[in-house]
Formats: sequence, C-alpha cells, structure tokens
Amino acid sequence: MLKKDRGRRPRELALLAGIQRALDKPGVVRAARGLSHFGEHSIGWFAAGLVGAAVDRKRRKEWLTSAAGVVAAHAASIVVKRVVRRRRPEDESVKVLVGTPSKLSFPSSHAASTTAAAVVYSELTGRRLEPVLVPPMLASRLVLGVHYPSDVLAGAALGGLVGAVVRRKVRSSSDRAG
Repeated sequence: MLKKDRGRRPRELALLAGIQRALDKPGVVRAARGLSHFGEHSIGWFAAGLVGAAVDRKRRKEWLTSAAGVVAAHAASIVVKRVVRRRRPEDESVKVLVGTPSKLSFPSSHAASTTAAAVVYSELTGRRLEPVLVPPMLASRLVLGVHYPSDVLAGAALGGLVGAVVRRKVRSSSDRAG
C-alpha cells in the first residue's frame, strides 16, 4: 500500500462495516464463503468453461478460449495487485470471515474473474449472466471483509475489459468457422 493511502479510507471502511452489519446473517455468510471458495484463483469459473467445452462440442474451441480468458482476467488482477500493493481492510469495525492467499486487496481477483466469466459465458450460452453472477460475488467479498468497495468495482471493471476482448476473439473465430 502506498504511504499516502494508509489510514485514508474512513468512508470506505464505514461503508464496508455497514454492509457487513446489514448482511450479517448465517445464510448470507455461508453463501459468501461458498462463492469465495468457488472463485478462488478462478478455479470454479475455469471449470465451468471446461464443462461447457465438454458438453458443447461444436463450440469447444470457443469455450476453451473463454475459459482461458477467465484465467487471464485473474492473472491481470494479480499483476495490478502487485503494482498497487493496497493492503486488505484492517480495522476493528470490519470482521474478516475468510482466509486469503495474500494481503493485497486492489483489485479484487474474484470480481475480475467472475465478471470475465459472466461476459464470455453469456456469449456462449445466449443468456445475460452478468446481472446474475457479478453482484453476488462482489457482495460476497464485502460480506467477508476482505475488500474495500473500490476493490470489487475495479476488479469488475478489469474483468469486464478482459471479458470484452476475449468475447470479441470468440465472435471473430465463430464468424470465420460459421
């Protein structure tokens, strides 16, 4: 975390603590932990792409390209994390309810890979998945106390960007094949 950044997040901390208080229900926390485990290192979203490739043999290449795009979004978020070096929320008003692989917070890798998955898999399923998949994952990171609100928004933006690039590639390869 940059020195100028330390202790300068009172609004985000207050918002994060308020979200946690409002959503502090056993079922919500349980669901948030499940989403956390599913999205860890983009494994669940990558596996979903592999299932799509196995089931939809006609578009196997597109599913595999999309699954690789999900991993690329995760990797991009890790690179940004290492450059920005913002530490995760640490305040007595915030309860951390799940372990994390690093102490770095910005952007949320879960948000990046989930948004990328929603964008690219929407293309392949013909259904808008973004409104169904993205908000619960972003909320889960806040419920668990491991990200600031700006972390999840930045992660979603990064994932949306990577997903859009991959979706364009998938469309162009489908157009050439069809």
